[in-house]
Amino acid sequence: MDQEGLRLLIQRKLRDGRLPHDRVTQVWGSPSDGETCAACDTVLTMAELVMEGTTHGRNLQFHVRCFQLWDDERRN
Repeated sequence: MDQEGLRLLIQRKLRDGRLPHDRVTQVWGSPSDGETCAACDTVLTMAELVMEGTTHGRNLQFHVRCFQLWDDERRN
């Protein structure tokens, strides 16, 4: 997915509540174990780094690029 398409998807998910507006209270990165990205809904490969975070007891996993875009968009 291109950058603008991903940004629009994240904006839509923020509007309808599928992604939170709140910042994550903890965030860490680790090698992927096949998680699904909360932003783009694709599976992270074992060769990718997953960004994980917790907000209000909800655990979220993202691609690095998706995490950065979500963090930017949730602040708007």
